[in-house]
Amino acid sequence: MKEAEILLKDWKKGHYVFGCNVLNFVGKFAGEFGKTVLLVGSSSDWALKPMEDIAKSLRENGLSYVKVSGAKPNTPREDVYRIALQIAMHKPDVIVAFGGGSTLDAVKASNILATFKPYEVEKLLSVSWSEACTIDPYFGTGIVSKMKDAAGRDLTPMVAVQAASSSGSHLTKYSNVTDPVAGQKKLIVDEAITPKRAVFDYTVTLTTSKNLTVDGGLDGFSHLWEVFMGASGKPYFEKAKQLVEVGVRLIIRSLKTLKTDQSNLNARVGLGLGTDLGGYAIMIGGTNGPHLGSFSLVDVLTHGRACGILNLYYTLFFSPAIQEQLKTLGLILREEGFIVEDVSKLEGLNLGMTVVRGLTRFLESLKAPISLADAGASEKHIARMLNAAKDPALRMKLLNMPIPLNPEKGDVENYMKPLLEAAFKGRLEEVKMVEAYV
Repeated sequence: MKEAEILLKDWKKGHYVFGCNVLNFVGKFAGEFGKTVLLVGSSSDWALKPMEDIAKSLRENGLSYVKVSGAKPNTPREDVYRIALQIAMHKPDVIVAFGGGSTLDAVKASNILATFKPYEVEKLLSVSWSEACTIDPYFGTGIVSKMKDAAGRDLTPMVAVQAASSSGSHLTKYSNVTDPVAGQKKLIVDEAITPKRAVFDYTVTLTTSKNLTVDGGLDGFSHLWEVFMGASGKPYFEKAKQLVEVGVRLIIRSLKTLKTDQSNLNARVGLGLGTDLGGYAIMIGGTNGPHLGSFSLVDVLTHGRACGILNLYYTLFFSPAIQEQLKTLGLILREEGFIVEDVSKLEGLNLGMTVVRGLTRFLESLKAPISLADAGASEKHIARMLNAAKDPALRMKLLNMPIPLNPEKGDVENYMKPLLEAAFKGRLEEVKMVEAYV
C-alpha cells in the first residue's frame, strides 16, 4: 500500500488528503477559497456522522455553511438542476461536496450551470436558446474550458469529499449525468471541473454495503484496465502499467478479504487506494468500449457490474493488440488464484482467452454477472448501445480503441454488434475478431 500512497502524493501534491480520520482537513481546504460554503451531502443514516464531522471542521475554521441534499444514484438531471439552483441562489465562495460519485458528479455539472448564463452559452457555443438553458451543450470534451475562457469567469471552487471506493470522481475531470427517461448516461470531460481540493477518509467506507463495495471495486478495476489496454504506443504506457500492477492487485486482494470480513479496515484502505489509482489512470488516458457500453445500461445494471461484464468480451476482442497488457494482468490473476496456466508462455488468442477466463472466475467469486442477459438486460439495450456508439461526438473514442472501430466503414455493425450479442448470451466464442489483427 505504501507504493500506492507515494503515487497519489506525487500526483496530487498537497491538494489531496487521504487516509483514516482525515475529515478535519475539509475546513482548512475550504478556507483557502473564502468564508461562505455550500455543503452538499446526504442526510441518510450512514452519512450523519461524517457530515457532522465535516460541518465541525468548517466551523472550527471560521466558515459559515448552508446544507443542500446530494444526488440520487447515476446523477439524474433533475438533481443537477436542483443543486445548480442552490448554487445560484446562495453564491458561496466554495462548494464542499460529500458523497459518492453520483453526488460529486452532480455538483461538478451543477457548478457549470450556475456559472454561465444561457445567453452567453447561446452566443459562445452557437446553440439554440432552449438548449442553452440545459446541461446538454457541455457534454463532450473541453467545452467548459471554452466557455470559461470566452466568458472570462471561473467556476466556484469545489472541495470534493469522497465517500465510496469507486469512481475516483473526487480526483478527476469527469462528470456523468443521466437522462432517466432515455435511460442514457452522458459524459462531460474537462479539466475545468476537476475539484480544486479533495479529501477521502477511508473509514467512512467501513459501513458500505457488500453490493456497493463490489460495484465500486469493479469500477476502479475497469478504469485501470481500460486505460492500460488503450496505452499501446502512448507516452503514458509505463505509468499505466505501474498503476495496474499496484492498483489492480490492491482491488482484487481487498475484495477477496471483504467478501468475508466487510469491516476489515486494512482491506477498506486497500480498496480506497486501488480505486484512487483508477482515478489517476483516467486522468492520463481514456476508457473505451466497456465504459461506453455501460452508459446505456443504467436502467438495469450498476456501473461497475456493467463494465465488469463488458470487459470480458472487449478484452478478448482487443487481445491480438494488447499482448503485453494481458501478460501483466494475467500474472496478477495467477498470483491471486484465478489462473492456473503460466501466462508468460502463452500468446495470441490463447493468451487472451486464458486471461478472460481468469477474469470470469474473479467476477464469479464476487457473485457478479458475466452476461448481459443474466444481469437483466434485453435486446433493446444492445440496440441502445449501438445507437449511442454512432454518436458523432464519440467517433474519436472509437478510433482510439486498442483495435479501432470506424463507424463510417460499418465497424459498429460488423464488430461491435456481434460482440454485444456475445456479451448478451455469455458466449465468448461468438466474439467476432478483426482478421487483420488475428
